Amino acid sequence: MTEPLIYEQNEGIVTLTINRPEERNALSDDLIFTAFLDAANRINSDNSVRCVILTGKGKAFSAGGNVKHMRDREGLFAGIPTELRQGYRHGIQKIPLAFYNLEVPTIAAVNGPAVGAGCDLACMCDIRIAGKSAKFAESFVKLGIIPGDGGAWFLPRTIGRSRAAELTFTGDMIDADTALEWGMVSRVVEDEDLMSAANELAGRIAKNPPHALRLSKKLMREGEHTRLDSLLELSASFQALSHYTEDHMEAINAFFEKRDGDFKGK
Repeated sequence: MTEPLIYEQNEGIVTLTINRPEERNALSDDLIFTAFLDAANRINSDNSVRCVILTGKGKAFSAGGNVKHMRDREGLFAGIPTELRQGYRHGIQKIPLAFYNLEVPTIAAVNGPAVGAGCDLACMCDIRIAGKSAKFAESFVKLGIIPGDGGAWFLPRTIGRSRAAELTFTGDMIDADTALEWGMVSRVVEDEDLMSAANELAGRIAKNPPHALRLSKKLMREGEHTRLDSLLELSASFQALSHYTEDHMEAINAFFEKRDGDFKGK
């Protein structure tokens, strides 16, 4: 059986590739949901991982839900309303929770259309880089449904409430240049340069002390919902821990010796 999600690691960088090109990397069944959950658990338990790149195989990043399955009421879309609700809660909603709780920085390398749940999946990552052929659509309304995978939470935090509302209420598709203008992606590159650009950025991230990456990401996550005084208290605790790591002292020595640090995650 073909793996729905390819997991590859090169030193501290993990690349996850959605491997359903014949379905435009749709997200509609337990195999792909479980694969994302397993990958996230594997990453969080492996201290050698410092950054993750997510992309799609073929010409699409992800077309989101499988519309044929919707029509035929199968897979994620099978059953009576109470069964559908449970299917979402224990199915596709595993992905936003898994990605939100990833401890390391994540980069979406958007290699083509990111539609519906595919658009939301890109927004679940910390950073997005788009190829020229990338397109984005929060298209649920076009099918008479709503973002069932957390898009109403992620999209406004990515591009702001007004533009998120525009995309959500119209279902319109935007191209890569518009996504750059709106702050959905941090850069647009030629399609053939996408993975090299993503790996170059991941490399610049991964060269830093791994504890500082994980704790910094945790602080950013907490900063989305906590009070300033609470965040400052957590920051003080994390900083105290950081000052007593071997990697901190290595970073200080490297600074004065004008060289790159050699960080061991200790």
